[in-house]
Amino acid sequence: MLIGMIFGALAMLCSTVAAILQADAARQGGRTSAVLTRPRFVGGIGMDIVTWLCLVVALQFIPIFAVQAMLAGAIALTALYARYVRGEWLRPVHRLAIGASMIGLALVAGSAGTERKESLTGYVTTVAVLVVALVLFMVVTLVIRRGTTPWPSAVLAGLGLGGGSVCIRAMHVSEEAGLSGLLSEPLVYVLAGMAATGLYNYARALQLGDIATVTALYMVVQVVVPGMVGITLLDDTVRPGATWMLLLGLALVVYGTSILARRRPEKRTPSRVT
Repeated sequence: MLIGMIFGALAMLCSTVAAILQADAARQGGRTSAVLTRPRFVGGIGMDIVTWLCLVVALQFIPIFAVQAMLAGAIALTALYARYVRGEWLRPVHRLAIGASMIGLALVAGSAGTERKESLTGYVTTVAVLVVALVLFMVVTLVIRRGTTPWPSAVLAGLGLGGGSVCIRAMHVSEEAGLSGLLSEPLVYVLAGMAATGLYNYARALQLGDIATVTALYMVVQVVVPGMVGITLLDDTVRPGATWMLLLGLALVVYGTSILARRRPEKRTPSRVT
């Protein structure tokens, strides 16, 4: 269990570093396509990969809900970085919203059951839903590309990368199939599209907003939406007697994200000493 907790904490730290690197790349301005190719943003993607590898190890030792709860700590770490390193002032209501989002994520994660069924009958439906979702995400990305509000891009980033998690969960590729089996799996290509859409919107959101708000919105959507899809389409389960925890967690998440979505970046003006 200790090994799992260590790697869960490493995943949280790597996720925070990734967000910071990608935010620094976005601060330099320019087109979003240029942001995606900057060394710091690419380095952030590398840290995202390390985060995923740490999660894979952690999940071998501790339940998924515990790992998700630890990963949500990245919201707090990026908020502290924004406050004390970049001077982005957070009002009390926004601190409360971030705290509510973190608690809500922990409750949602804690409600998840350990049993995972394999539903082959729903595979075609899942693929169809994910393809439609990807097309919809791309269309909406084009529609909002001239907007100046960060939250739509942050939400789309979470939906895109969260959709990638659903693709991985729904894939049916045996170890014996090898590369040919992987390439014949349609969800591999949907996963690539989801990842590209998510990264593009994340870079754009960081250009328009501050790291604390964007990361909170992005991570909440990335964790909650795949969880709900897993329950409705992939036969993931809720722990017996934990439905109240799921509903309370969702209520806190909705509250926190609704507050953060209306936030505008603020710089605290230091008072002069006379």
